[in-house]
Amino acid sequence: MTIDLKGRLALVTGASRGIGYFTAIELAKAGAHVIACARTVGGLEELDDAIKAVGGTATLVPFDLSDMAAIDQLGGHIFERWGKLDIAVLNAGVLGVISPIGHVEAKVFDKVMTINVTATWRLIRSLEPLLVKSDQGRALILSSSAAHKCKPFWGPYSASKAAVEALARTWAAETQRLPLRILSVDPGPTRTAMRAQAMPGEDPQTVPHPSEVAAKLMALVGPDQTETGKLYQLREGKIVDYRMPE
Repeated sequence: MTIDLKGRLALVTGASRGIGYFTAIELAKAGAHVIACARTVGGLEELDDAIKAVGGTATLVPFDLSDMAAIDQLGGHIFERWGKLDIAVLNAGVLGVISPIGHVEAKVFDKVMTINVTATWRLIRSLEPLLVKSDQGRALILSSSAAHKCKPFWGPYSASKAAVEALARTWAAETQRLPLRILSVDPGPTRTAMRAQAMPGEDPQTVPHPSEVAAKLMALVGPDQTETGKLYQLREGKIVDYRMPE
């Protein structure tokens, strides 16, 4: 599916590598101007070169998602320069550690919650006024099957992604009468640095490359995607409803 995003403005967090990096490139290839956010200046500069190579344009915004004041300022700067935002891909996140819950250090748990949950809420708060000014606002919030499986030793990450999905669902319910459409996305196992950290013995060639994931996300940011408050399971290629416990 070819998506025409000419004249659209898209923001991607965690854009210096992995899914965020390749999503930014796909958005630029489709014609969107990309606001690329990440901590790593070198990674953002490499992304900028890649975007220029496909004929696209980007604005680089290096900052750490633990800097809440910077997140608040981000929305203001976008408003001053462009007045609105059409697409937000909230991709950045950290794994923490794979460990029994009782063995997780407080500073590790706090970092996972700060980056994965609090920063996501802060981004929603900062970007919502811009997204609702778009006639086709789209927000994708990267999640994980860990939010539902709750496997042993994955406590902090699982809890953080469950919280992120709760935020996305609540936000979608609050904005369902607006053109803004919001989806959580479970990309499934992907060949990223986070995956290598979580599964060090796994052959990386057995899981999809992040560029494959990014290409599939494009169908979710176009005008034909009208679902909101649901979960996109990328491996199955379908949008599913949430259900109450049975």
